Amino acid sequence: MTSDYVVDGRITAMPRSVVERRAILDWLVEDFEIGRRYSEPMVNLMVGKRHPDAAAWRRALIDEGLMARDHGEYWRTESPVTVVEVRREK
Repeated sequence: MTSDYVVDGRITAMPRSVVERRAILDWLVEDFEIGRRYSEPMVNLMVGKRHPDAAAWRRALIDEGLMARDHGEYWRTESPVTVVEVRREK
């Protein structure tokens, strides 16, 4: 990935732009295999190779629907979760 935010495979800063942040997350999640489950320490180790604040990036992967978790296990989702806002007509 070529980016202002990645140098030599390491994330150098948290992008302010939502689009740039999502691009980094899409790149980051590629380190995880679909169908495989990972412990939290393993996720931290893998993400930590890309940036020292593994917890922040791990949470971002969950928040964006790129990974899911349950009882200390994490896995890559096959497709991101889309949140749809429903508006009531007045």
